[in-house]
Amino acid sequence: MTIAEVSEKYDLTQDTLRYYERIGLIPHVNRNKSGIRDYTEEDCKWVEFIKCMRNAGLPIEALIEYVALFQQGDETIGTRKELLIEQRKQLIKRMEDMQKTLERLNYKIESYEQLVVKKEKELKRVEE
Repeated sequence: MTIAEVSEKYDLTQDTLRYYERIGLIPHVNRNKSGIRDYTEEDCKWVEFIKCMRNAGLPIEALIEYVALFQQGDETIGTRKELLIEQRKQLIKRMEDMQKTLERLNYKIESYEQLVVKKEKELKRVEE
């Protein structure tokens, strides 16, 4: 696949894909005879993984470390697992914080809705 096709498929800009490749998030992407990037299915799996992890809020630095460890081979399996466990803990914490924020927003919205209903009732009484 070309970079344009991968960009469209994963809804990432071509600049983002080039950046991810430059910093090592996507291992080396082969190029065709014309020098154009030729993404393999394996490359696309990396793009999908990186996009998923970034959407979950994982920092670039953690992903760079993960990819570097992956490239070192099976002797880093334990370290990679620990890195993912730590990132999961941080994600759970962010989700808990977001849930608290959502609850607070819901409370505020409900308070406004109750205020509106009260004002509407008062207006209805005045009109009668």
